[in-house]
Amino acid sequence: MTKQTLPDVAKETHTEKFAPIDWVGMGSIELPVLLKQSDGVYRVPARADAKVSLDKKPSRGIHMSRLYLITQELLTKNELNLTLLGRTTDEFLRTHEDLSTQARVQLQFEAPLVRKALKSANQAWRSYPVVLSAVNKNGVKNYYVEVVVTYSSTCPASAALSRQLIQDGFKAQFNDKSLDFDVIHSWLGTPQGIVATPHAQRSFARVKVEVGTEFDYGTLIDTVEEALQTAVQGAVKREDEQEFALRNGQNLMFCEDAARRVKDALDARPEVLDYVAEFSHVESLHPHNAVSHISKGLNLSHFE
Repeated sequence: MTKQTLPDVAKETHTEKFAPIDWVGMGSIELPVLLKQSDGVYRVPARADAKVSLDKKPSRGIHMSRLYLITQELLTKNELNLTLLGRTTDEFLRTHEDLSTQARVQLQFEAPLVRKALKSANQAWRSYPVVLSAVNKNGVKNYYVEVVVTYSSTCPASAALSRQLIQDGFKAQFNDKSLDFDVIHSWLGTPQGIVATPHAQRSFARVKVEVGTEFDYGTLIDTVEEALQTAVQGAVKREDEQEFALRNGQNLMFCEDAARRVKDALDARPEVLDYVAEFSHVESLHPHNAVSHISKGLNLSHFE
């Protein structure tokens, strides 16, 4: 029996009808990826975007199935890193050499990381949103790492106003009395002694960097958390909570302060070639957020 030739409308060509297209492909391809960590290799669910340019000749479309099968073959069977993403874009272009000069791949997933408690011997799992991507233009590749870090931000203005109320309370309590250390020490441990506390809120740093292939998302997460000093905690005993309160008190932050801290940390890392970041303080005082942005050369359009 003669094998039947199936129609392929993507091969239709017509110079006036089919204009070039910047990017075409697939978004949110479901697949598992292999993450190597200090205690082993984890398989986690991810979503991939796979795209190429359509610019070499006036073709109606690209070979979608080729992109899909390459992502399934390479990204699910090999340890995930930026080099692997670069190889994937090479394959995209190899299979579209008559159509495309550019290729890109992007992976989104939740990275599980073990984080130590601040003071106690406990540890806990945290999940960090991560996006890894590679862009290939005629064989020249650029690599990007994006993470979201959740942290606490205590308002400096609210802290100053709270201190004033504490001062006023102290003055009203002891203005006409001889000062006794033990009495004052005991009074400071009462609700009347610390009559006001500054407002704080859960906050989010979304940071995207351009790097070489040796840089990994764990390094970026550590860099951001170290700069901010108030990353949210998993396992917490009383000594950990007290340490967290101390860190918040010693690291009062407007969203502008958070942006400058991370900027300084990124500028100090020579392997970070470029960056853009957004900081959102989900206000507990207001029904709206306080937001700041920093960048080196990238801009907010690089957040997709």
